[in-house]
Amino acid sequence: MRNRSVIVNTARAERLVRRDTELREPHHDEMVVAVKAVSLNRGEVSKAFSYAEDGWQIGWDFAGVVERPAAAGGPKVGDRVVGMVANGAWSERVLAPAEAVAVLPDAVGFAQAATLPVAGLTALHALRQGGLLVGRSVLITGATGGVGDYAIQLARLSGARVVAHVRRAEQEALVREWGADSVAIGEDLAEAGKPFAPFDLIVDSVGGPVLAAALTMLAEGGVCVNLGVSADAEVTFNAAAFFLTGRARLYGLILFDELERIEPASIGLALLAGLVADGKLAPHISVEAPWSQVAAIAQQLRDRRFPGKAVLHLD
Repeated sequence: MRNRSVIVNTARAERLVRRDTELREPHHDEMVVAVKAVSLNRGEVSKAFSYAEDGWQIGWDFAGVVERPAAAGGPKVGDRVVGMVANGAWSERVLAPAEAVAVLPDAVGFAQAATLPVAGLTALHALRQGGLLVGRSVLITGATGGVGDYAIQLARLSGARVVAHVRRAEQEALVREWGADSVAIGEDLAEAGKPFAPFDLIVDSVGGPVLAAALTMLAEGGVCVNLGVSADAEVTFNAAAFFLTGRARLYGLILFDELERIEPASIGLALLAGLVADGKLAPHISVEAPWSQVAAIAQQLRDRRFPGKAVLHLD
């Protein structure tokens, strides 16, 4: 089946181009979805610009309409759905297994839905490592990103006291609007977070010195979930301060591993979409554009020119 997809072209300065591709026949458990909107994630964009092979079909998040259902069952023709795949979501049509797709409530639009898979599910799985969060203290680093946004909202919804860490004072109003009770401001988390520590749960996507400081700010039995290294992959920390806290732990989270071993994406996506439909969770979209502008928007994401999420609409 003929298709059109965004692929990596290493010979082009913009790296991302739209090209005709071939959509293979779906497996027994796969459906064909006509894609209406996709969202951009820093991880996939970083791969595309840094080390992806020529011809790699980029894309994790999508929302659209089922064009051909899976033979094994699941959503039906015409159902509006949200889902995620390991690659190739930025296409006119995508093959997706039923366990990676959820049917959308009528109240949730395609653009809203497209922001949910990677950012929403990552935040959801990270917060679950903290157990019951009612009345507990949660720190979110990298708080102005897509995962940070959903982590703040979901932690607040869970009854936690939420502290957001941001680098600059002008970012405070934004994370408070998203639901942060308090804001730690400054590059140095050890200093900025001191008035709010200790924390029962820390969700870190920054790494480097921020993660080093976070590991010394846990409460007894607390957990730090690391899911990214946007600042630095190398971390030097005070091991004595970490282990003398007592039962503190560091958890490394890779979303695709969580979805394979713990819970399929369809379950979490249905939960998140339901929260959006009920007005309890708000997707924050900073940029919406046609997918013809994919290279420019991807570069803006790399340059941190906007907070929250960017969504591309397909023609």
